[in-house]
Amino acid sequence: MWLGPEEVLVANALWVTERANPFFVLQRRRGHGRGGGLTGLLVGTLDVVLDSSARVAPYRILHQTQDSQVYWTVACGSSRKEITEHWEWLENNLLQTLSIFDSEEDITTFVKGKIHGIIAEENKNLQPQGDEDPGKFKEAELKMRKQFGMPEGEKLVNYYSCSYWKGRVPRQGWLYLTVNHLCFYSFLLGKEVSLVVQWVDVTGLEKNATLLFPESIRVDTRDQELFFSMFLNIGETFKLMEQLANLAMRQLLDNEGFLEDKAPPRPAQPHRNISALKRDLDARAKNEYYRAMFRLPRDERLDGHTSCTLWTPFNKLHIPGQMFISSNYICFASKEEDGCHLIIPLREVTIVEKADSSSVLPSPLSISTKNKMTFLFANLKDRDFLVEKIADFLLKTSSKQPGDNSAGRKASVMDPAPESSPAPQEAPEQPASPGSPCGGCQSSLAQEAPTASQGLLKLFRRNAPVEDLGAKGAKEKMKEELWNIHFSEYGRGVCMYRTAKTRDLVLKGIPEGLRGELWLLFSGAWNEMVTHPGYYSELVEKSTGRYSLATEEIERDLHRSMPEHPAFQNELGIAALRRVLTAYAFRNPTIGYCQAMNIVTSVLLLYGSEEEAFWLLVALCERMLPDYYNTRVVGALVDQGIFEELTRDFLPQLSEKMQDLGVIASISLSWFLTLFLSVMPFESAVVIVDCFFYEGIKVVLQLALAILDANMKKLLDCSDEGEAMTILGRYLDNVVNKQSVSPPIPHLHALLTSGDDPPEEVDIFDLLKVSYEKFSSLRADDIEQMRFKQRLKVIQSLEDTAKRSVVRAIPGDIGFSVEELEDLYMVFKAKHLASQYWGSSRPTAVRRDPSLPYLEQYRIDASQFQELFASLTPWACGAHTPVLAGRMFRLLDRNKDSLINFKEFVTGMSGMYHGDLTEKLKVLYKLHLPPALSPEEAESALEAAHYFTEDSSSEEALRQEEGEGAGSEDVQGKGGEEKGTSPPDYRHYLQMWAKEKEVQKETIKDFPKMNQEQFIELCKTLYNMFSEDSREQALYHAIATVASLLLRIGEVGKRFSAQPGRKSRDGAPGEDQPPAPDTPQDPAQELQPPAVGDPQARAGGDTQLGKAPQESQTTCPCPPTRWSARAPCSVRTWPTTRCWWAGRPAAPWPPAATGAPSTPTGASPSSRSWPPS
Repeated sequence: MWLGPEEVLVANALWVTERANPFFVLQRRRGHGRGGGLTGLLVGTLDVVLDSSARVAPYRILHQTQDSQVYWTVACGSSRKEITEHWEWLENNLLQTLSIFDSEEDITTFVKGKIHGIIAEENKNLQPQGDEDPGKFKEAELKMRKQFGMPEGEKLVNYYSCSYWKGRVPRQGWLYLTVNHLCFYSFLLGKEVSLVVQWVDVTGLEKNATLLFPESIRVDTRDQELFFSMFLNIGETFKLMEQLANLAMRQLLDNEGFLEDKAPPRPAQPHRNISALKRDLDARAKNEYYRAMFRLPRDERLDGHTSCTLWTPFNKLHIPGQMFISSNYICFASKEEDGCHLIIPLREVTIVEKADSSSVLPSPLSISTKNKMTFLFANLKDRDFLVEKIADFLLKTSSKQPGDNSAGRKASVMDPAPESSPAPQEAPEQPASPGSPCGGCQSSLAQEAPTASQGLLKLFRRNAPVEDLGAKGAKEKMKEELWNIHFSEYGRGVCMYRTAKTRDLVLKGIPEGLRGELWLLFSGAWNEMVTHPGYYSELVEKSTGRYSLATEEIERDLHRSMPEHPAFQNELGIAALRRVLTAYAFRNPTIGYCQAMNIVTSVLLLYGSEEEAFWLLVALCERMLPDYYNTRVVGALVDQGIFEELTRDFLPQLSEKMQDLGVIASISLSWFLTLFLSVMPFESAVVIVDCFFYEGIKVVLQLALAILDANMKKLLDCSDEGEAMTILGRYLDNVVNKQSVSPPIPHLHALLTSGDDPPEEVDIFDLLKVSYEKFSSLRADDIEQMRFKQRLKVIQSLEDTAKRSVVRAIPGDIGFSVEELEDLYMVFKAKHLASQYWGSSRPTAVRRDPSLPYLEQYRIDASQFQELFASLTPWACGAHTPVLAGRMFRLLDRNKDSLINFKEFVTGMSGMYHGDLTEKLKVLYKLHLPPALSPEEAESALEAAHYFTEDSSSEEALRQEEGEGAGSEDVQGKGGEEKGTSPPDYRHYLQMWAKEKEVQKETIKDFPKMNQEQFIELCKTLYNMFSEDSREQALYHAIATVASLLLRIGEVGKRFSAQPGRKSRDGAPGEDQPPAPDTPQDPAQELQPPAVGDPQARAGGDTQLGKAPQESQTTCPCPPTRWSARAPCSVRTWPTTRCWWAGRPAAPWPPAATGAPSTPTGASPSSRSWPPS
């Protein structure tokens, strides 16, 4: 390629001059090609170790002048052909022009301008956005593609210099990280190391430091462990590897590939040698961190962040931290983890102004909100730019929401209220009990539209007012007062200052009157609900009456959702639960409905309206518990692995015992999926839900560790899993909430425990306190890091399970061993995944449906099958292989969806590899019949198909008429016999079902007849199969001889089947048969060459039997054969056809020893059939 002219030094030790003229020099890198010797080895080693781009260009062209000592690179090439084209262009277009100039300086200026113009012309349409990667990075990407054979679709993200430890010897080279692969290349003293690993095959990724491998990165796959070390910046490299591996796991989990962000925030000064993909990945990681920290919607993207201080009025301090700005939010996080968090939605902002600077408060910025709160930031580095940015976002926000967001929305627990009092919650009249006459009114009303505009707990409260509950009521009243004081000091609503004091209040318990409001705030569900007014109502309307597998499962589980609670013993609660679950299944069909969602949603409905419960469910399933509620509960399995790892770290004595008993796998899924709601009394479990919405999964893991720690002595004495489960179950049944003002609800799990004396009661608040005291060292960042490691293991384990399930589903008579099937499955899956990230004509989401059985999840199309067929088939046909692959694909694609699954693929491979001679012939025969053989593959296929269809259709019609007649008689007879008799018993239907399930083995008699064109295509395939064989000449002659004999035998059979006097199926002579000839013909005469050239024969063979058409001789256009130096063959060309050997370097057809096949008089040549009748 052409290069921008740069000064270079001519190092003769490293380059060899191959061509030269007065103005240009063509050089080859020493060591490239053959015969490099020791110098070539040393140069190649230096190229790899010192310069990643040197090996991209083993050839280069330099511009020089006679008196100047300066050389300029103008072109480089990876092959001699490429560099020669550039050299010839320079000689033909510039050499004569340059000889005119008198000044060498003018010559150099002219050459540089010409080369720059060529480069500009070439790059004019490459990147219209003007964000071209730096030249060095582009060279590295070219080297990566050339070295590892990657297509254009494979994008390089970044590359690093490092060492790969192969045995005990480090190999210095270059590590290339692409979107889908990890690649490494090293060349040291003639020894080359090339390594390619797909990210989807990575099972472990760890950064560690040992004596043997200092500061190394270990990459685990199913087959090997790879160690890389000696990085310049190991932290950056490992972080990028984590991102790419995580993207690959997401691809396996939910079929999401990496899509380059088309409009990411661009830095003002882009870094050199960093690709756009690297910047996009960094931006994606920052976005995920930003959304997780402040519980923001999934589509929120971070625009930027800056250091600043926040004035906190509750303690009169300036707290240092970071301000984060996105299109809809301004957020603040202090440097200390428990310092202060703040979220300001731009929809709430009314005024943004720059305050006066002072020595105490430099560069201040004031932001006021609708609820009359003012936030003061200071120490902003670029305040003017920040104000402009916020102003732009405010304009966009106001255009999106021209009116009040809450207009038209039903009364909610989150409606604005004065800061001095809690949010008003206007409770309607208390409904009658479920057994009252009004119960039916509520049921009919509940079926029309969302009617639960407040928590079901208020509608079905059976206890007395709080004032009449004595000590419990006083405690509840005190909690409410503490929260009101907190609201007055720290604010209320989304813009509340969230500090360590807020967490302490949550741990002490949220009052029932504020629970729904605070759940919405802490989970971030309130933001999504306000920005999507009316969304839930639309979903309910659209999903009403829709039937799917999810709705069927929902109906099945509705009455299992907290049946002990009175709210769900009534149609009002059940109808609300049905609407919320169905609406969510309609919103997110990928998840649809999963068990345990009904239990969690029923609790959400107790403390909020239907719409609020819906958005809380969205926050739970899509952000706070990612991948928990799907068909494979991957998220819960990941956190189960984290729990096992934490148990090893904090409770090492108990960990080994629990692993031996297998208890952790049994208990953790039920604990995590339902947030302890299914294993604890309701009053206690709801306190855990309070803490979960504020702290996330961290509190659930802490509590699980505290439960094991409290029962350690008993668990160590257990002898089996059942005993351990009983101990833990009884302990959880006796975790109580002594402060609850709700009446106790019987816990169904307690009915399954032993009848012995129950253990002493444990207060839930004491248990939470112990969990924070002993296990508070857990951090959210550490949990996310552990989630990444466990996700790799879990998803790869699920993929291995899928592989084993698919292999077991393959019939035993397929011929391949289990190991061979597993290897074929991995190749098949890799081809499917390659199509996902290297492009295909069909969206991959169509090809892979995670809801389907494992056997149907991975499927490939015709182009992918062609590549696999060419590399795996034992029937190599040279240039004819793609044609044969297309026929095999059409043969295997029985449902005509242009895709085949693994079972169909293995069936085709088995027939070619493990079938006996007859089975292989069957496969070969079927490959040349419809639908495998397409009509376009032969010139006369359409005409041949016409005759073939005409003959077969008449026979088929006759068979149908006979079958219908016999069937009607049979039905009439059976009808007469079965009148008045009882229907057959179940054994009759079992026998019918067994017969349907029996595999019907094909026999040769089941195959349709093959016409002439199809048989010719079969001969072509055989011809191509032996094109590279050592006995090629003998095999060609054998094919020609056998094919000629078979065609003649088929003609004889056709002739005898058309003889007069031959009876039809019903025994009567055929009415359509022609009259008998006057004299019988000798059968030996039937094998004589056909008479060719009669117009009637060419028109379709309407001549009468016994009248031979006139004979004519035509010359075949076959070239001289490779077998002999004879002239092109001269054969009798059949009517309506051509010589099928035309244009091929083959033997004369047919051989002179056998003669040409015969055509019976009166028989259409295109209707010749095989096998003979």
